[in-house]
Amino acid sequence: MAKTKQAVSYKTAAARKAKMDKYYKIISLIGFFLLWELFGRINYQTLWIQPKFLPMPSEIILAAYTYLADGTLMTHLGISLYRVLVGYIIGVIIAIVLGSLISTIKAFDNILTPIINLFGPIPIMAFLPMFILWFGIGESSKIILIAYATIIYMISYVTEGIKNTDPVLIRSAISLGVSPLQLFFSVKFQSAFPNIFLGIKGALGTAFSAMVVAEMMGASTGLGYIIVFSKNWFKMSDMVMAAIVIGLMYSVIFGILTVAENILFKWKMDSVGSAVES
Repeated sequence: MAKTKQAVSYKTAAARKAKMDKYYKIISLIGFFLLWELFGRINYQTLWIQPKFLPMPSEIILAAYTYLADGTLMTHLGISLYRVLVGYIIGVIIAIVLGSLISTIKAFDNILTPIINLFGPIPIMAFLPMFILWFGIGESSKIILIAYATIIYMISYVTEGIKNTDPVLIRSAISLGVSPLQLFFSVKFQSAFPNIFLGIKGALGTAFSAMVVAEMMGASTGLGYIIVFSKNWFKMSDMVMAAIVIGLMYSVIFGILTVAENILFKWKMDSVGSAVES
């Protein structure tokens, strides 16, 4: 009975700590923007930095309102969201398929791993001019670049997760007479899925980076395009506004993935509580 109370107490304390952590993060973010605004207003008087190159949060909000009022912000945001989601989802699917083949079939490992190791370290920006020449300046080159970035980042999480499946689980499944497909999907893939999901979350940041790179070259729409266009006309408020919107868009999608992770892997917290109880 005492151990049960201890487990409940642990879960309550963990939930309370998580709630307080959220408050601290919100306060930290608000404080950051308040200090930024204060520094900007002082800078207008002291001219430590050219004020035109260091816009205040209030100026950035005004820029966002201007873009919202004429409807262009939502247009650019929607286009960027479409590109990053399509490329990211395609990349995740291909990474899971390729990673599964590499980790289970030696021929694929021997053929694909050296190629991935060769091209993986090359910065994404180096491929964009080639992708534009190969696939044109339309949506294809941008989506393919985002998908490529996602694949390169995520594929190691898939292969390592499947290869590191507990041998005891594999032997137990084989002793029960499961087929090779059942062994892969019911044992190896499910065992690797938490690690694969870490790759899915991590690849989101890479996908957004590739989206910005793609939109900064050979694009006339999107949040990355706003950054380049604003740079050419020294509109720093617009540049920072677009960058912040990209960050907010990423945070929302990452938050959705985190909620999905907590639902899918709720057993992790339950197992901790069980350990405390025992």
